[in-house]
Amino acid sequence: MLIFKFIFSLNKPFIFFGFILLISFQLMLSQEDFYADKIYGENIRTVQLHRAGWDLSYPIIDLNSLDRLNLSFDDLTDQIKNYSYTIEHCDADWYPTGIPAEEYMSGFNHQAIQDYALSFNTYVSYVHYKVSLPNEDVGILISGNYVIKIFEDYDESNLVLVRRFSVSESLASVTGTAARSVLNDYRDDGHQINFKVHLGAVSINDPFSEIKVCIQQNNRWNMSIRELKPVFARDNELDYNHHSDNVFKAGNEYRYFDIKSIRYMAEMVQNIDYQPPHYHVFLYPDAPRNNGQYFYREDLNGRFYIEVQEGVNRDTESDYIHVHFTLPFDAPLVHGDLFVSGALNNWEFNDINRMQYNFEKKSYELDLLVKQGYYNYEYAYILKDSRFPDATYLEGSYYEAENDYLVYVYLSTNTSRYDRLIAYQILNSIRK
Repeated sequence: MLIFKFIFSLNKPFIFFGFILLISFQLMLSQEDFYADKIYGENIRTVQLHRAGWDLSYPIIDLNSLDRLNLSFDDLTDQIKNYSYTIEHCDADWYPTGIPAEEYMSGFNHQAIQDYALSFNTYVSYVHYKVSLPNEDVGILISGNYVIKIFEDYDESNLVLVRRFSVSESLASVTGTAARSVLNDYRDDGHQINFKVHLGAVSINDPFSEIKVCIQQNNRWNMSIRELKPVFARDNELDYNHHSDNVFKAGNEYRYFDIKSIRYMAEMVQNIDYQPPHYHVFLYPDAPRNNGQYFYREDLNGRFYIEVQEGVNRDTESDYIHVHFTLPFDAPLVHGDLFVSGALNNWEFNDINRMQYNFEKKSYELDLLVKQGYYNYEYAYILKDSRFPDATYLEGSYYEAENDYLVYVYLSTNTSRYDRLIAYQILNSIRK
């Protein structure tokens, strides 16, 4: 609004210049210069980042501990490529802090990926790559948010993928609950996250400006609440027992399929067919679940794990299979698109996981190439000209649903140059 007033206060000869200034200003604001989990390489599949030894863990480790993070991905070619990686420090909102690399890490911040292996006895050829952090060449010196960036041919302009992770000092602690919302508007379909931050020996002057809190649902940064301020601050304890600002749509349990074996049809698999040169798995047709009926089923909160029953090394002997999804629908949705959503596609929404409507069969369909394992997924609806997916449109939302809520606590004083992650906690909606 202020820039509009400025433009129209100019003399006529300067109005054209003013509009150019306005357009440039809008373009500047529209650029996303924060980091998000993103796959840029068209042959890159099955990106995973988790604690070493625990596939379903979240990418968070403690500073100066024995914890390690493992990043892995497949390149669907039979050629070994020169991949390298860097790490970069970010603030609480995933914008680069700009501090020199030597202040947040030890070692040389451009390392070649030397751990790789060719697929074995698979119909789809690929090369499996791994990186472990920290390692002998790269150490992490300070807490906070980070990204690891993978490049090809040591060229930082040839970006392949970006993944986020966090490093905590664990100087403070978090206690709380994730439970049914007390608000009437969300009582049947929402979760309310109430918690307290116990600062311990952490000294602060103003908890309302120096402490930043983020609540995240199921490791999805596009499902997060920020800018929460404590309701009370007393005796080194910050109380975030809000009544409205800390409520999430609970969603539903995720759908699933099991393709660890191609020798038998597991639950939810209707047919397995070899169509040279690949195997195809056809799932039973799905149906909308927004009819008000909730059924509990244990899930992975949208994640997956890789496994093959007819092999020894799951990393290189798991094959890639075409999985066919079918969602009967009387007519196509004219105001938006349907997607198969989940970690199986890096929580992205693009042509790879966009469903197509089959007028002859009156159904939405998708053929998705994924690696053998056990997968969660859901159907998400995105209105045209929107970036915000709505899974509740077809899946419904029920307060009984099970979700993880990750609470991140950052400390940023007037003299600090970055946001320190001083605590985190995982609160579950049904497990205490």
